[in-house]
Amino acid sequence: MENAPIPSGLRYLEPSPLGALAVARHQVSRPRATLIAIHGGLDRASSFTRLSRRLDDFDVIAYDRRGYQQSRSLGPGTLDQDIDDLRRVIAWATETTGSSAAPVLFGHSFGGLVAMALIAVRPEAAVLTVAYESPLPWVVPRPSPSTAAGESPAREAERFFRRVVSDSSWERLSAVEQESRRLDGPALSADLREMTTARPPFTLDEIRSPVRYLYGDQRDTPYYHELARTLTQANPFFEVRELVATPHGAHLSHPDLLAAEVREAFDNVVRRP
Repeated sequence: MENAPIPSGLRYLEPSPLGALAVARHQVSRPRATLIAIHGGLDRASSFTRLSRRLDDFDVIAYDRRGYQQSRSLGPGTLDQDIDDLRRVIAWATETTGSSAAPVLFGHSFGGLVAMALIAVRPEAAVLTVAYESPLPWVVPRPSPSTAAGESPAREAERFFRRVVSDSSWERLSAVEQESRRLDGPALSADLREMTTARPPFTLDEIRSPVRYLYGDQRDTPYYHELARTLTQANPFFEVRELVATPHGAHLSHPDLLAAEVREAFDNVVRRP
């Protein structure tokens, strides 16, 4: 059975078909494709509810990455474990729908890194990957957030939220929600460690299926402009679009715009000979 729906119709499945990995699903009557959404640091599957509601011609599947929210019992994961989890979600989605068509992957921030790392080794795993402001520090260097000496994962989570979202947004959270974010601190710390590894998870020339990379962070536009040039010059499978004046949490603030980008990118792939 399933628990009560969250506003978009996206529902967490109880029990989860993938054990301790919490999975949510939104089904439509005539889906053009299945979209699998992968969240970033200090986030969760339910943050894609607004995007799911706008994608009324796609089945949408999202999941709490290991160490986050309802998947906390799995403990913080490595990038390799995140990739394996995404493989499992795709395999379950394929079996459940009975369709042999590859899904669309939508990765927000670190979630896009997970998606691209998978298609670098399995290009057939997705018909299209859409990534929003996903970190690629080995492609174009960018200072990574550092942990203050002796800082706890809980404090690091609060600091990260305040920096990436805003102080005022943190203050508006209830005490319960603030504590929930702090409990995700160990998983966030694991994500940030993966960002500083000396071994790049993939090279750009390993990407052999379509990727639409989106960005809109007005706080660091020159960085993203340089990254856009690098991606498109290095590999024709990359298409980069700037969404002017959209913040990092665009799946929450601008779901209509992101849905339109997903739909347009999918249409382009379908029309290709």
